[in-house]
Amino acid sequence: MAHNEHNRQKTGGGFFLIILGAFLFVIAPMWFSQEPEKGLPLIALGFVVGGVGFYIRFLRKKKNSS
Repeated sequence: MAHNEHNRQKTGGGFFLIILGAFLFVIAPMWFSQEPEKGLPLIALGFVVGGVGFYIRFLRKKKNSS
């Protein structure tokens, strides 16, 4: 099976985490503009979630193929 890799189900959900992180990063300042003590941690959480998603989606794949 030369193309077994294409038939395999993708696991991990990295793309979903990237989208969720971007959503938190963009929406948090609008929702919590009056309460910065809640908005700033959500922005940081958006960076963390997006970073984890990026690692799962792109970097882990390169690490395993080496």
